[in-house]
Amino acid sequence: MRDRPAPNTPGSPNGPSGPDAEGPGAPPPGGGRGRRHRVDRNVKLLGVNSLLTDISSESVNAALPLYLRNIMGWSALSFGLFDGIYQGTSAILRIFGGLHADRHRRHKEVAGAGYALSAASKIGLLASTTAAPTAAVLLVDRIGKGIRTAPRDALISLSSRPENMGEAFGVHRALDTIGALLGPLLAFALLKYTGRDYNSVFVVSLCVALLGLGVLFFFVRNPPREQLDAARAHELTRRAGLRDLMANLGFRRLAAVGGLLSLVTISDAFIYLTYENRTDMDPTSFPLLFTGTALAYLLLAVPLGRLADRIGRAPIFIAGYAVLIGCYVVLRSAGPGLATALLMLGLLGTYYAATDGVLMAIASTVIPAESRTSGLAWLTTITTAVKLVASILFGVLVTVQGYDGAVSFFLVGLVVVVPIACLILFRPSNRHEVPAA
Repeated sequence: MRDRPAPNTPGSPNGPSGPDAEGPGAPPPGGGRGRRHRVDRNVKLLGVNSLLTDISSESVNAALPLYLRNIMGWSALSFGLFDGIYQGTSAILRIFGGLHADRHRRHKEVAGAGYALSAASKIGLLASTTAAPTAAVLLVDRIGKGIRTAPRDALISLSSRPENMGEAFGVHRALDTIGALLGPLLAFALLKYTGRDYNSVFVVSLCVALLGLGVLFFFVRNPPREQLDAARAHELTRRAGLRDLMANLGFRRLAAVGGLLSLVTISDAFIYLTYENRTDMDPTSFPLLFTGTALAYLLLAVPLGRLADRIGRAPIFIAGYAVLIGCYVVLRSAGPGLATALLMLGLLGTYYAATDGVLMAIASTVIPAESRTSGLAWLTTITTAVKLVASILFGVLVTVQGYDGAVSFFLVGLVVVVPIACLILFRPSNRHEVPAA
């Protein structure tokens, strides 16, 4: 969640910026103190890696909902169950990937293993012709994502200064979103000019994934070992790591808010399927919905990251969910027409720009450096696991009440939960809490 700045407290998102600002963490590798160097080279390279990876993954994801429904013949309930498992599979793996990276201090290598698994899954998609093998291959992709996400985010935070953490994640997410913008455009072009040949999407996706893997292995660096040695005061275990995190009140508050809001958040795939169902749009144009969201995110990710660093992360985060309420209102009444589509996608992209990277930015200021990766992994696991439940629930509601009834249910739920999130985030803070906004 986005948090507000507090005056120079060690646990605050905008705390001291000197050598001890991150506790054991030293200044980021290669980062200068001047304005020119406030976003480290490592962060930018990780952004390029994510850009290429997202071109690969989002080209597949943009085609996936209609592929599974129209080619594989899945129902809304089947898709909801799969979408929940698909999004949730990576949750547990984030823990193991994060702990392994923290324990062995090999963040790049652990992340690389995850990226390699995701690339390999594209080969499996080419060989799969029935529902069960296709689902299994897609879950391998999620396993890869689960392994890589926490080490990658830890590399970003360990390569950044506390006062620029929001901007660093914003820059990374902006580059990541360029990939999310280009991937659906690539899928649209391939499906349009190959007569809806989904295999063409899978082949090109594999080639781009391999390019992203090359950027990671040949150019991204692990943090200097001396930076992590000072933080390595004890041997990490799953039990000790979680026990230490749950003793941190700031972490508990972030986890509670993230879980509550995730429970009433509709997955992107279901948002787009709802819109397609209401408007009877051309299936070939379906990937363009992903592009519209990514474009709005791309334009706003860095400005909102900087704004969050300047005026406070919690207010920006809550504003993002207020925007999401507006998106659901537009979706519930959507009809054919470009203006309605652009409004819905613009609101959805704005929501992501205001919320996506900030949870990691805030968490990076309250989780000690020695357990940064596993801490980020636990936090992401909690929110992702709740999203699994939300996706299954949405699929059940579509089966019982239709798309409009399901959207209405989640809209009311979000209206109820956002004020509760405010009460948690805006409480008076102390050294061990997320600062009040």
